[in-house]
Amino acid sequence: MRSRGRVWRDRREAGEQLGAAVLEQLGDAEDVLVLGLPRGGVAVAAPVAAMVGGELDVLVVRKAGVPWQPELALGAVTASGHRVVNGEVARRIRLRADDVEEIFRRAQDSASDRERLLRGDRPPPLLAGRTVVLVDDGIATGATMRAAAELITTARPRPDGVLVAVPVGPRGTVDELAEVVDAVVALRIPAIFHAVGEWYDDFTQVEDADVRALLEP
Repeated sequence: MRSRGRVWRDRREAGEQLGAAVLEQLGDAEDVLVLGLPRGGVAVAAPVAAMVGGELDVLVVRKAGVPWQPELALGAVTASGHRVVNGEVARRIRLRADDVEEIFRRAQDSASDRERLLRGDRPPPLLAGRTVVLVDDGIATGATMRAAAELITTARPRPDGVLVAVPVGPRGTVDELAEVVDAVVALRIPAIFHAVGEWYDDFTQVEDADVRALLEP
């Protein structure tokens, strides 16, 4: 039985509903690449890719946390080194430039290790001439998704289009991401937002082995 106030039973159900919305948004786009952010985003991205008939892959982004408060994001970085810095946090904690550099370097190393673990030795997916859909199981501050979006939108040659697709996220974050990509598809944009997990009955952590299994051809 679904808990009162919850919207989706699990990430698969959210992905199926999100896939229908993405399919409507895509229109006549044919060559679609669906990139899930690990780990929960891949579990949502898999049914999205199945719904739109697109290729499924993973894009690893790591949060760069403040050393004494890891859950506070200084920013985020991709395995390739693209960074998004939270200026407000950076100003407030007043770290030295070399300390900030070290935080991001460690986060990038972690992203690179995780990408190798999840993707193995497969070559990176082609972006040119394709429509890329970036998927997560929900967004809060949006730092990791913004890093992913900026990486894809600045790729050369650029994809034909870039979409962000999430089941749920706050209005401010959705609006900020809409300035970076061609479109944002969000099933729920609540007036009051606390946490992504409160929208799911089952928000069990997705393991690396689960991601690798979803990515198998």
